[in-house]
Amino acid sequence: MFFDTHAHYCDKRFNDDRDELLGTMLDAGISLILNSGSSLGSSKLSLELADRFSFIYASVGIHPHDAKSMSDGTVAELEVLLSHPKAVAVGEIGLDYHYDFSPRDVQEKRFREQMELARRLSKPVIIHEREALRDTLDMIREYNDLIGVLHCFSGSWETAKTVLDMGWYLSFTGVITFKNARRSLEVLKKIPADRIMLETDCPYLAPDPMRGRRNSSLYLPYIAKKVAEVRGISVDEVATLTMENGKRFFGIDTAGG
Repeated sequence: MFFDTHAHYCDKRFNDDRDELLGTMLDAGISLILNSGSSLGSSKLSLELADRFSFIYASVGIHPHDAKSMSDGTVAELEVLLSHPKAVAVGEIGLDYHYDFSPRDVQEKRFREQMELARRLSKPVIIHEREALRDTLDMIREYNDLIGVLHCFSGSWETAKTVLDMGWYLSFTGVITFKNARRSLEVLKKIPADRIMLETDCPYLAPDPMRGRRNSSLYLPYIAKKVAEVRGISVDEVATLTMENGKRFFGIDTAGG
């Protein structure tokens, strides 16, 4: 059974068949999904999905693309949402200097506010970083009492070691199945087994051989298969260790209901 630790079923590309698709997950071996918020609207919808599906949990946060939409009252709204029993993380939050959809100073301000919120509520954080590595690492070091994950990781071993040494986790997407994934595969060989998580980031980044299609958690086994290849273990072992890691990271106790 697999844990997709980062999905976006609030995306409009699922509007026509969202509930039908999610209804197939348990039979397909996908036993847990973390649906990630990226705006107030998607954070609320994530919690609605978590209420309707027992295997879905949610994160709540504002993506750097939407940082410009935040007001000084937004953090208080996020805090209310995070009181939901299935809201298990703050995210996805961070910095994105590739698109710069929000001014960089605004991104940094709102990133810091949400890191403060996570600290106050003792929640883990899910970090988005694109072409903003130095500033992101500076923020992580400033909040080194938090535990977080760099989602959709495709960076160097040097970067990986920096965050691993702080007790953080890395999660890997279908990108590791692409032909140009050399750096990610190097990290996968070296990373401690207890810090790996798997994600689809769906509907984005469908793995080979499904590349170009709308992604979903149903494609997570393709990612697990690549991890198994790289680490020289079975797919079942990958499923077990990444399930344990994800549940530990998010504080999910399915045995306790």
